[in-house]
Amino acid sequence: MNRQLIRSYILLVAVAILLFTVPVAFTLTKQLRDDTKLSVLREADTMALLLGNGDNTSCDALTKVAKAYSKKTPGDVEVTPTGSCAPDLPKPTTDAALIRAVEKNEPTTDWGSDFIWGKHLAVTVPAKGEAAVRIVYSTSDMTRRLWQIWGFRSGLAVFVLAAAAAIGAFAARRITAPLRELNAMASKFSDGDLTARSPVTGPPETQTLARTLNQGAERLDTLVASQRIFVADASHQLRTPLTALRLSLDNISDGVDDEFVREDVEQATAEVVRMSRLVNGLLVLARAEAKVSAAEPLALADIVHERLSVWRPAADERGVTITLRGSADGRLLVLTSPGHLDQVLDNVLSNALEVSPDGGTITVRVEPRGDEVILSVDDEGPGMSDAEQSRAFDRFWRGQGLTGKAGSGLGLAVVKQLVTDDGGTVALGNAPGGGLSVRISLRASTRSGG
Repeated sequence: MNRQLIRSYILLVAVAILLFTVPVAFTLTKQLRDDTKLSVLREADTMALLLGNGDNTSCDALTKVAKAYSKKTPGDVEVTPTGSCAPDLPKPTTDAALIRAVEKNEPTTDWGSDFIWGKHLAVTVPAKGEAAVRIVYSTSDMTRRLWQIWGFRSGLAVFVLAAAAAIGAFAARRITAPLRELNAMASKFSDGDLTARSPVTGPPETQTLARTLNQGAERLDTLVASQRIFVADASHQLRTPLTALRLSLDNISDGVDDEFVREDVEQATAEVVRMSRLVNGLLVLARAEAKVSAAEPLALADIVHERLSVWRPAADERGVTITLRGSADGRLLVLTSPGHLDQVLDNVLSNALEVSPDGGTITVRVEPRGDEVILSVDDEGPGMSDAEQSRAFDRFWRGQGLTGKAGSGLGLAVVKQLVTDDGGTVALGNAPGGGLSVRISLRASTRSGG
């Protein structure tokens, strides 16, 4: 928008320059041409009168005036031979202009070109006795003055356009400043910052728009905050009865000998476990969306080694191997909120372990890349199609590979929310040997670890 305003302003000034400066330059050019023509014609008429008198005194005066004129001006005087009058003066070439002056007694003016003028101006004036005077006037001084007229105005136009561009840029920035503030607010909104507000500045229209957006943002923030509080409270309140229900089912299962009843109790217990995971996932999402903690430099190696040590026993029971590759030493720091990366790894490793075949391998890689660190987890499960990968981060969506009844469909949604809150990204792909690859990009900290 700034460029459009600047271009419009420059175009307006350029049109004004064309409307006022160019006509003036043409007027001055015409005035220069007319003044020169009248001056030369007047001098030629005077010399023609002297030539027409024919007496010695007039002829001597004509000779003196013609020679003085040639010295003082860029013009040369030519006179047709008339007896013994002015024998030292050059004789004009016989042409149509001279014949017209001698035979028809009509003066002629020849600029030597149809475009402004040529190199010489030739004025031919008739005199008595079928004689004529011609002045051949060099237009070099006129051309120099013409360049001065147009050059000065061209330079002035360039200066005015440059000044107009500078003023236009300043004015455009002042005019669009409120719009940039609104755009910054919208960008923060798109990033999930519902506390962003726009200052009420600028013209009345943008002030009204800013107030309206601020009011809408305030209401939206209140509604979202209420929803988050409700989800967090509901999830928290559901934990206790779910825990009690599971303990009750465990007690029933221990005291029942009927195989059919025991099977029903086990199914009910599995559903309670799944519901507990669902509640825990909702609680994690509610806390993540509330952004209750800020990212800080943490040692990536410590977090990775700790979580792998927790999950290796569960993997060993199924003969699944968890390997760590890449550079994961204590000096590598990443920006993450305390506890976020732990939950991210727990969800990713849980999914990888669930889909991995017995005896398979889960590969965890750490790859520093400039100002970011890539943490990837590859499994050897069935993987996901492109369509499934596009939906994998949707809440409550469960892929074909995740067949366990305990899955809640919130694992990858939690992963994306936590990673995004810390300024990172997460993407899915195909693992080199088949299966799914979860690639997590984390911000590297500029502070070195000890």
